[in-house]
Amino acid sequence: MTLPRFNIALTNELLKSGGFLLTAMGLFVTAWATTSNPQSFVWRYWARYTSSLERKLRPQFIWTKGRTIAAGQAAAAFVLLFTHVLVHLSNLVLLLGSIAILFGPTVRVEMMRRERVLVIEAQLDNTILALANALKSIPSIGAAFQSVVLVVQDPTRQEIELAVKEMKVGSTLDQALLHMAARIGSRQVDSALSAVLIGRQVGGNLPKVLEQTATSLREMARLEGVVRTKTAEGKAQLWVMAALPVVLIYGLNWQWPGYFDVLTKSISGYILVLICGLFWVGGLLLARKILNVDI
Repeated sequence: MTLPRFNIALTNELLKSGGFLLTAMGLFVTAWATTSNPQSFVWRYWARYTSSLERKLRPQFIWTKGRTIAAGQAAAAFVLLFTHVLVHLSNLVLLLGSIAILFGPTVRVEMMRRERVLVIEAQLDNTILALANALKSIPSIGAAFQSVVLVVQDPTRQEIELAVKEMKVGSTLDQALLHMAARIGSRQVDSALSAVLIGRQVGGNLPKVLEQTATSLREMARLEGVVRTKTAEGKAQLWVMAALPVVLIYGLNWQWPGYFDVLTKSISGYILVLICGLFWVGGLLLARKILNVDI
């Protein structure tokens, strides 16, 4: 009686192993057939995705290849899938890991861009003052910008150096500054460079105009700090209001399983859930709009 059971168990294991091997071979053949053609949708999406990453990294003076990041994502996805096959990860972990691998680099690049813009905005008033002082002894704005490179820090120095190089290869000052503003993407930088361009075209005491611009930027930064301090408590309440319904739903359902079944087994229940969800999202959007004070 023991031998037939052993044979059945062995047969089941062999079938499982054979099925897994055939599935792996099928996936490999499918991937090979898809990627072997340079005109396939996989390669087109790969090229488009890597190019978009490089377009976001180049304005930040980061020279990492887009295909290197994409290859890292592919390797991470393979490791996640292999780990899931070995230890049977939960669906939630698999979903969260997949989302992190898929959107993580894009989100990180955008966070780096915003951090860089904040640093440039923090250095902006000192940069404008340095330019104003340079113009008091150097009549040419282009030469003044070139002298400012020696006294400012990164990342502002990188942007000014690139603008100076553009002027050396034939671009006008207006074009170089407009390109600089487009790369940075900051309203404060746009205002400061607009003051430089308008003051240059209109004439007058440009160093005095730049000094007043730097004073205005410094005052705007102070007012923004005051607004952030005053609205910090409201933003914390917004986060609590956003998380509280989810915490209550999971807590009540964990304490009393089936507590919300009445809302998921009838049309009226679904309607109530939809109405409550709309009010919840609308309240969050309205609170966010109120707290988003624009100076």
